[in-house]
Amino acid sequence: MPDPLLATHELDAFYGDFQALFAVSVELGAGEVIAIIGANGAGKSTLMRAITGLVPCRPGMVRLSGEAVGGLAPHRIAARGVAMVPEGRQLFASLTVEENLLIGGQLARPGPWSLGRVYELFPPLAERRRMPAPSLSGGQQQMAAIGRALMANPELLLLDELSLGLAPIVIKAIYDALPTVIAQGMSAIVVEQDIARAIAISDRIYCLQEGRVSLAARAGDVSRGDIANAYFGT
Repeated sequence: MPDPLLATHELDAFYGDFQALFAVSVELGAGEVIAIIGANGAGKSTLMRAITGLVPCRPGMVRLSGEAVGGLAPHRIAARGVAMVPEGRQLFASLTVEENLLIGGQLARPGPWSLGRVYELFPPLAERRRMPAPSLSGGQQQMAAIGRALMANPELLLLDELSLGLAPIVIKAIYDALPTVIAQGMSAIVVEQDIARAIAISDRIYCLQEGRVSLAARAGDVSRGDIANAYFGT
């Protein structure tokens, strides 16, 4: 069997002396979408940050297509085809919408995504391309953050708290665009508080509780009771 696109193996992660993740093992195959769910503080964003090199870990704890990348600098992991849409968007406030998008394409990785494709996916960005990024609404900023990640033409797209703080109509528009985003073999990890959306978009689900995996299952096989037990340990 080929190596999974991504595998974490008993991943531990720390902030100084505080341990945030305990032996977290997650796998993601090519073309697959998994959702990471769990209560606030469960370690979901820390997992994303460890995968991208923003939180250090030992080399073998994170592997891309079988290659140990744990502990590599973030730019080296990005060059291997990993891009993240971070919680809170984190656009560059001093730059225009288009300049933010172009930053995502600096690695010049080959692939289908370009400015034209991003503007086709998110027309409001085309209309506001020359405007400063902070002038966008929250939903438009999330579109810009997704577009910036797509400009890197990643093999693995990490989406951290996509719907946080957005109006329902905006959340629907962004999730309606996701099938196009993850088409053509791209794999994705979605961190999401909305469990129903997480189940609908993903092939498999992992739940974290206090930094540990409390549930790993196919999305169509989990019940409300399974999820409640995984969240709260009841």
